[in-house]
Amino acid sequence: MIAIDKYNQRDDAINSLLCVGLDSDINKIPEPYKTQVQPQLEFNRHIINKTAEYAGAFKFNIAFYEARGAKGITDLADSVEYLRNRHPDILTICDAKRSDIGNTSQAYAHAIFDEIGFDAVTLSPYLGRDALMPFLGYKDKACIILCRTSNAGSGEFQNLQIDNKPLWLVVAERVANEWNDNSNCMLVVGATYPAEMAQIRQAVGDMPLLVPGIGAQGGDISAVMKAGLNSENKGLIINSSRSIIFSENPATSAKTLRDEINASRS
Repeated sequence: MIAIDKYNQRDDAINSLLCVGLDSDINKIPEPYKTQVQPQLEFNRHIINKTAEYAGAFKFNIAFYEARGAKGITDLADSVEYLRNRHPDILTICDAKRSDIGNTSQAYAHAIFDEIGFDAVTLSPYLGRDALMPFLGYKDKACIILCRTSNAGSGEFQNLQIDNKPLWLVVAERVANEWNDNSNCMLVVGATYPAEMAQIRQAVGDMPLLVPGIGAQGGDISAVMKAGLNSENKGLIINSSRSIIFSENPATSAKTLRDEINASRS
């Protein structure tokens, strides 16, 4: 199944645009998990079991797994396998922000899509389309390309003007009009910039947007929904990581955010 269709079908089934971010920092997970043979895996199983009923997607930030070397990569791969086996209808996203010359990108794509089995990956547009072709060529996978990111310093380059347009808008238009031959592209657009999100939505039509910045980064749900929903009242993957997985009750936190999203959506 095409990854974007998979996400839309999950939304239809459970009425949720929520993405739970498994940023399972080994230094922040509760102490009882740290004594396990596979601490991140056991923690992720707990979070998945508590929040899956509210989630349209799970996003794994690969940095927190790579930081533990081979053990972390094993926990990552086993976590994705656990999620895929228990909830095959939930979209899995690898937040890796990859991009490199062709043969290197091919190796990255093989590792993320074929070996670990992710449905989608975040990518940097900086090296141009040819660097991303190994990813774009996977017609059943989703390529989520950085556009207007949620961090405070993102404007240092993303706001640079090119022919009287900010770079983030040039990226959005280029991805929508020239890179999306297989209809498998998405964009990363931060919740902290709803005005820019509205412009991006206008430029890219119904293309899905991955939206970080809700929760710990302070993005506003109602502003995001007003700016980002597409013509089908969908088109958003709204991610929250720390404010869910490190909360006292992850299930309650996930449900509360899902309900807040739906209240603004309707």
